[in-house]
Amino acid sequence: MEARAQVNLMSLNASELIKRLKELLEDPKVSSLVKQRIAEFEAIGKRSSKRIFSELCFCILTANFTASGGIKIQKALEDEFLTASEEELASRLKQLGHRFPSARAHYIVLGRKYANRLVEILKSFKTEQEAREWLVRNIKGIGYKEASHFLRNIGYKNLAILDFHILDLLARYGIIEKPKTLTRKRYLEIEQRLSEISKELDISLAELDLYLWYLETGKILK
Repeated sequence: MEARAQVNLMSLNASELIKRLKELLEDPKVSSLVKQRIAEFEAIGKRSSKRIFSELCFCILTANFTASGGIKIQKALEDEFLTASEEELASRLKQLGHRFPSARAHYIVLGRKYANRLVEILKSFKTEQEAREWLVRNIKGIGYKEASHFLRNIGYKNLAILDFHILDLLARYGIIEKPKTLTRKRYLEIEQRLSEISKELDISLAELDLYLWYLETGKILK
């Protein structure tokens, strides 16, 4: 009986979250912002490998940092991601307030070897999941969250970005138990739960992430 009650509670909480999301989907202001962001991501994905590398650097920077801070740094240093020495880049990141300037500068410099071939590499994979696995294996400083974030920001639509805002929200609605550590297996399990919600709402995971972010923070960033 206790197990069945828990299942019913989870179902009710999921229904409540879906109800809140449907309200946002019907809000012209919010839905318009989501559509605008998705169009911007698609446009970035059609640009050069060098421009896409800038987006990869943004996602490297946001790990254990903030999206707003990453956006500020990307705007300030976009040209330097490919040209500054590791020491110069670390100094600039420190000036701009990054928590881990040396480590992130190192990761960005290591990633430069793929900067001119990113479009070609990503197009070689049959699925978005395969592209993500390659990023996690080959780009230092990129885990499943950052790889999913990067791919979403260049127009991919079927991956979940499990940052702490989203995990907190899902845990609060009883849809998941917040994991102490986010292993690959656990990441994919939670992603599947979000995929079920996205299908219920008839939107992509990329769109769902933006709506969830708005529900949790009142903002739609990237």
